[in-house]
Amino acid sequence: MKNYINKTLLAIGLAAGLSSCSDFEEINEDPFAANEEQVQVAYFLNNAITGAQQNPHVAERAFVLYWKAASRQDRTNTLPVGSASDGWSNDYFNAVSGWLNHVNTGIDIAHKQIEEGNIKEYSENVLQISRIWRVYLMSEMSDNFGPIPIEAFQEVNPEFASTKDVYYYMLAELKDATAKLDTELSEKPDDGLDPAFGFDYDKWNKYANSMRMRLAMRLSEVDPSMAQKEFEEAASNEFILNMDEAFAVQEKGGWDDFTAPMSRQWNAQYLSATLNDLFIGLGGIESTSVLGESFAPYVKDKDYAGLLYDEHFATKTNAPKAGFWFDGLYKEIDPRAYKAFGIPGDFDDSEFTFYPTWTSDARNTKRPLVDDAGEVLDSIDASFTWNASVPGSWGKKGAKNFLYSYIGTIPRMKLPFRDGSKKRIFFAPWESYFLVAEAAEKGWNTPMDGKTAYEEGIKANFVYWGLSSMVNEYLSSEEYNNAGTSVSWDHTSEPPQTHKMRYKNGYTGAESTVDIKYPNNHLYKDGQVKNDHLTKIITQKYIAHFPYLPLEAWSDHRRLGLPFFPNPAVENPLPDHPNLNQSNYMEVHQDFFPQRLKYPSGLRNSDSEGYQQAVNFLNGGDDVFTPLWWAQSE
Repeated sequence: MKNYINKTLLAIGLAAGLSSCSDFEEINEDPFAANEEQVQVAYFLNNAITGAQQNPHVAERAFVLYWKAASRQDRTNTLPVGSASDGWSNDYFNAVSGWLNHVNTGIDIAHKQIEEGNIKEYSENVLQISRIWRVYLMSEMSDNFGPIPIEAFQEVNPEFASTKDVYYYMLAELKDATAKLDTELSEKPDDGLDPAFGFDYDKWNKYANSMRMRLAMRLSEVDPSMAQKEFEEAASNEFILNMDEAFAVQEKGGWDDFTAPMSRQWNAQYLSATLNDLFIGLGGIESTSVLGESFAPYVKDKDYAGLLYDEHFATKTNAPKAGFWFDGLYKEIDPRAYKAFGIPGDFDDSEFTFYPTWTSDARNTKRPLVDDAGEVLDSIDASFTWNASVPGSWGKKGAKNFLYSYIGTIPRMKLPFRDGSKKRIFFAPWESYFLVAEAAEKGWNTPMDGKTAYEEGIKANFVYWGLSSMVNEYLSSEEYNNAGTSVSWDHTSEPPQTHKMRYKNGYTGAESTVDIKYPNNHLYKDGQVKNDHLTKIITQKYIAHFPYLPLEAWSDHRRLGLPFFPNPAVENPLPDHPNLNQSNYMEVHQDFFPQRLKYPSGLRNSDSEGYQQAVNFLNGGDDVFTPLWWAQSE
């Protein structure tokens, strides 16, 4: 890694850090000539926070094509089918290394200034905040690749550390930094240099404790005693409980580090089959309660499964309703679904996304199904319908189907998450509550009981979506979603193996019934448990993490196997996914799902010794399907 993390980068980071700070001219006419005594550490922190918002180039690769795909919060055939781009990985690896370089350079300079007495009243606090932010950046990098250097940027060529050692280091850093942070101090640098909290020290302290809870919980399956100790210590202090304490940074349009990470118009941002199966029926809220009675003509009966097109829709997958197209809106659905995704054909919705604006594709809701000879069998109007498709290979069925993956026919993420009008969330109050709920379920000491924390987490997320008026009805619901999970904390009865539904044959119009099976998630309690407290907690956490925390959603699935992810379709073999095939697609195994990013070739080529050291710590090959340490059973 010598070309990425070494003494040379300290000089590069120093110059880059100063040249990008518009206010630095007030300190020195020539920012490149500034020495360590003159430079302000806050500028380096600002660059590290700013960069981590991810400009559109990096965001499309890491946030959208990797994290959202791996977390199944988007339907993208990248990591879910074992496919990754070395170029994309290299772009992200270089970017996160650069952000770490900025914050580490600032930390290094802060230590020297404090040693020499060249400090301001707030210098110590800026140092501790920088250490807290460094932990986040390290966790992001490690949760993608695994082993990373700990001693990077400290004027030595770094040694790679195991993922375990990285986590122990991060937890210790958070504990020490919060102990040294003076939350009573009023003096601070320019607010504009901290786009998250404006140097509100109390909020940084709460964020650090929340991060410590997050990282401690990550170890719960592989190192439970350490996880419990660290979590309980962090949760005994103040942590994020309100949205005004959330770590969130305002997005914008255009093309810079603050541009919305999901802004690129050519990325469709489809509703995923995973989200859809969790949404449908969850909470028992009727669609018309959210949309209004004018949508009633499109709403189908609760026991209706849709149109069966088994020659055009993939069936070699364990998705609950494989082979079906739903020709309307669901009777009951989690109300957040309609807040997050636009209904095809609902062009009166002011938040409907018409991307890409240079075509009329978003307005084209009619698409054909053809036969083997290419002759049109049926032309389907997807207006006011609600569907989502699994990733994978659809083979001949996909070639004959112009409907299942087309911009105008599938619900897509709404405009405010794409046009720069929202804040990008790094940590929100609902995550704190769901972490506490999980800890309480494990029997750890927590500041509130599991049920209270679980329900407060849901309430906090419903406030975010403007749905507070529906939350009490939602919390009491005992209706199962397609994965067999309900909302009510006290309702832990398991669903039946199957539930009977009506459907129509899409080709003949004949009506019949079918027994739809609730899927068996063998990653969790061998698929026998679908509605216990932990499944409820992670289901709600997963939904609440949409759309800004796909990396966390992916991490939870890697750690627990929750919530249920349907397998990619294998109508044809997946060349980069040898573990999943046509003989086992109804099963669920850890190696069916991506576990990490491979190290980029830039690292292998520039530092073969460091690369081999990192791979040796993996306990497996440098492969997409090699689990990280914390995702392995004890």
